[in-house]
Amino acid sequence: MELVVASSVAALTAGGVYLILRMRAFAVIVGLALMSYAVNVFIFASGRLVVNEPPILDKYGDGIYTDPLPQALVLTAIVISFGMTAVLVMIALGSYLESGDDRIDLDGPRTDAEDGAQ
Repeated sequence: MELVVASSVAALTAGGVYLILRMRAFAVIVGLALMSYAVNVFIFASGRLVVNEPPILDKYGDGIYTDPLPQALVLTAIVISFGMTAVLVMIALGSYLESGDDRIDLDGPRTDAEDGAQ
């Protein structure tokens, strides 16, 4: 089971990094979402999930329990990443409607003098 979880985290991370390195706004947003999913799965898997056991210690001292802290962290991270994805989509949509293209230009805006020189 650990191999499946580790492989899924690796695949999500690799896909996220690949999409973030693309030069299109939509691909970057999807890549960031994949990266957040990879982190969520990693944090969730670190919680030592045990089937049919309580999330707190038993009063009889059995010591087998599921840690509730990673589950709470992942739930919070899902809500925050959903909100940030919505903000990024709105920013990318506004940029697309203004420029007519979703390409990310790292050189900055071109001036009229630079356009005429080429």
